[in-house]
Amino acid sequence: MRGVRFGLVALAFSLAACSPSPSPTAALPQSPADATDGARLYAGNCIGCHQANGQGIPGVYPSLAGSPVVLGDPAAMASWIVKGRRPTVTPAGRYPTLMPQFAWLKSGDVAALLSYLRSSFGNHAAAVDPEAITKALKD
Repeated sequence: MRGVRFGLVALAFSLAACSPSPSPTAALPQSPADATDGARLYAGNCIGCHQANGQGIPGVYPSLAGSPVVLGDPAAMASWIVKGRRPTVTPAGRYPTLMPQFAWLKSGDVAALLSYLRSSFGNHAAAVDPEAITKALKD
């Protein structure tokens, strides 16, 4: 039991110490503040499942690198993050886990997070406009 406890504590410390960093060749989001906010939101909410490198855990949590959902329509991804609405490009049942809903995130937070995802882990997609996310989440 002591070994298990130690392992859990070590895992918690290693996850806390991880800090995802965008690819050096990735286009930054709209501003350095957005990049910092997006990285902070990823580290605080996403890293446990999708990992520091964005590769996820094969067969359990999907990779964000080259993901058609991440690189596709930001409104669809925002709706999945905030409301739990799975985009049509992601077939149900592919992974045994469900993504939690992050309904507490504001539109600006979602835009910063999506901009970070779209410019990290080898992804090279345009930054996301917070106003577009506000509009998308009203539906």
